[in-house]
Amino acid sequence: MGFVAFLILGLICGAIAKMIMPGEHGGGWVSTLILGVVGALLGGWIGGIVFNVGLAGFWSLQTWILAIVGSAIVLFVFGLASHSGRGAGHRTSH
Repeated sequence: MGFVAFLILGLICGAIAKMIMPGEHGGGWVSTLILGVVGALLGGWIGGIVFNVGLAGFWSLQTWILAIVGSAIVLFVFGLASHSGRGAGHRTSH
């Protein structure tokens, strides 16, 4: 798969992950692109370890599923990390 095709895959899979994951997900197309590319790499790595499959060609269903699942995992972990830091300095007294 070429570099540009991988970027397009990342952008689309990042957008799909944002649509299927509950909650508010900020950021524009650049953050969606980064999310998708990192997710595709993670999905390919997990697929290689767990299922002995990796990212194939751009039009492969296997590639799309791995990239979307990887993007959803990245989005979930990022959500956990960003929410855990928000309440640390805001204590309320009764």
